[in-house]
Amino acid sequence: MRKLLFSTCSKNRSQLTLKFAFFFLVVSTEKAVTCDANTGRRNFGRDNVQRLGCDHGVIRVQDALYGRADRETCSEGRLARQVANTRCSQRGTLDAVKRRCDGKKVCEFNSDAVRRSDPCLGTYKYLETNYTCFPAIRVIACEDSVAHLFCAKGQVIFVYGADYGRSDQTTCSYRRPASQVQNVSCTSFTSKTVVEDCNGKNNCTISATNSVLRDTCVGTYKYLEVAYICECKYLKGLFGSPL
Repeated sequence: MRKLLFSTCSKNRSQLTLKFAFFFLVVSTEKAVTCDANTGRRNFGRDNVQRLGCDHGVIRVQDALYGRADRETCSEGRLARQVANTRCSQRGTLDAVKRRCDGKKVCEFNSDAVRRSDPCLGTYKYLETNYTCFPAIRVIACEDSVAHLFCAKGQVIFVYGADYGRSDQTTCSYRRPASQVQNVSCTSFTSKTVVEDCNGKNNCTISATNSVLRDTCVGTYKYLEVAYICECKYLKGLFGSPL
């Protein structure tokens, strides 16, 4: 079970008063597992796609493994020697998945995108991601517009994640030709830029333009998606570290 926390903050001359209202969501930690393709080479087909999604809130990746940690997962039809090594793990997998998915409601990608090498030759591997759906404020700004982030008095911005690109054909698609919205694998991992500009501030404005954010998909009409919360400035860091 996860806890959804809203806070209001007040400070006077004699003391600091923190008031919290707690609400509980019965939502368990989620897990997504994608087995390697059946071929011995990289396969950018649908067999390798991993999908993370939240009905409520946004994704916060807790752990990610590319390799093998047990003999049961993705073992059907495999030889005993292909599942014997249960200490197989690629370095950097968690960071790679967090960059792609933190702060989004839905994150779908080919597992080959986070594969950097073969950490254990001869072992049949899989990508396993554990994540939670965390409450957050979502803001979307179409290309050439601005995103406004703001909090109530006494609170400051804490950014979970941000991305400038396109992950579907419907968002910011009004009167756009099909050629400008067909690339749904466009991403530029802009969390660091937004975090540096906005974290710790009461309000913040970010321009969703190619000159401010990286244009990694020339010809695609993009949008900036930001997920953040407002935390009491006297308790900064309550919700952990940003991406």
